[in-house]
Amino acid sequence: MLCTDFSPFPEIQTERLLLRRMSFDDAEEILYLRSNDDVMKYIDRERTKSIEDAKLFLKKIDDSISSNNGIMWGITLKEEPGKLIGNIGYWRLIKEHYRAEVGYMLHPSFWNKGIMKEALLRLIDYAFDDMNLHSIEANINPGNKASAMLLESTGFIKEAYFKEDYFFNGSFHDTIIYSRLKYQT
Repeated sequence: MLCTDFSPFPEIQTERLLLRRMSFDDAEEILYLRSNDDVMKYIDRERTKSIEDAKLFLKKIDDSISSNNGIMWGITLKEEPGKLIGNIGYWRLIKEHYRAEVGYMLHPSFWNKGIMKEALLRLIDYAFDDMNLHSIEANINPGNKASAMLLESTGFIKEAYFKEDYFFNGSFHDTIIYSRLKYQT
């Protein structure tokens, strides 16, 4: 049976990381991440412009967790649990199909250190073992080669390439869909 009850919030640890619930104390880091041109280069969403915008984003995440419609973890290093370096989570749950969409971002200072792979591998286990999902999808911008490599290195398979299926900022964008099944064949 699908389990999407996120109360109490499931804090998760890996070898180097603590994945924890985000709070308004993380607003400055969220503002940085969601306004940074390098971080947002392939994320076709409006940039966060203020601390108030960051707090609204955090409230939206909190509301999603409270209603059990999605869950997002703040990524921190174990030795600095108060310092948010990224986030990862299942922001779109399709409960009737036992499926969720994963999304993530990481501070550029921590790129190419295996941090996101470590977090994603642990959350794949959480999705299949704790939430009892059947499949996970990831929608990425085709230009995001780093994300494609991450997904492929964690067992995701490229399933589709949609031409001009997403409208943002006055133009149409392509999307690649990756997927990972609980029981890969």
